[in-house]
Amino acid sequence: MLSCIVMLSVALVLSSAASARTSAADSLRAEKFRPVQLIVPATLITVGSIGVANGWFCSVKKDVRKGFENYRGDKRFKADDYIQYVPVAAHLGLGFIGVKARHSFRERLAVAATSSIVMAAMVNTAKYTIGEARPDNGRRNSFPSGHTATAFMGAELVRSEYGNVYGAGAYVLATGVAVLRIYNDRHWLNDVIGGAGFGILSARIGYWLLPVERKLFHWDNNGPAVTALPSYNPIDHSFSLSVAATF
Repeated sequence: MLSCIVMLSVALVLSSAASARTSAADSLRAEKFRPVQLIVPATLITVGSIGVANGWFCSVKKDVRKGFENYRGDKRFKADDYIQYVPVAAHLGLGFIGVKARHSFRERLAVAATSSIVMAAMVNTAKYTIGEARPDNGRRNSFPSGHTATAFMGAELVRSEYGNVYGAGAYVLATGVAVLRIYNDRHWLNDVIGGAGFGILSARIGYWLLPVERKLFHWDNNGPAVTALPSYNPIDHSFSLSVAATF
């Protein structure tokens, strides 16, 4: 059982490390789309999707479920219902406790809101299109894990905003949420792998769309400005004042 937990944790943490390596040298330009940023989330989503129906993967995920069941017994630990939101809260709040943020709170809030909307749309579309049965109750909305997607979205937001050190902590927490989703028999192994991919992708889309939102809400302007230009007409000895205002 312990080996199952270790393997899942290592796989997800290594994916987050790969995510960091692909963009660490250019982390200050998180808003700029680069195809390399799609590698990690696309890989996770693909692997998770294969696990829905692939015979070998289905056998593996059933073995993983059985291992967790033997370890868990009748105990449940439902902290994942709350921990999933901690990385998102950290993305918004770390800047208020002295951690240097790369964007203002207004922009962080916009990125988090956009990422959440995108994530909810993608996850729910996949859930009700694919229709994988949940391990605990058979409801056909198991793939991907929404809790895991939320946690990994927040982890990627933290990494993009505050750097890899804080991002590593957030990714470890997100991996804990993924493990708990399997431990509590709410999801299969492939569900949390796919959920992690959707979460990371949603966070990146949130940053990619930030420049559009700046223009839409006129955030690039520093504020209202007034320019006054006096002039004198020597022919009729008159003065005039031209005023231009921008908002």
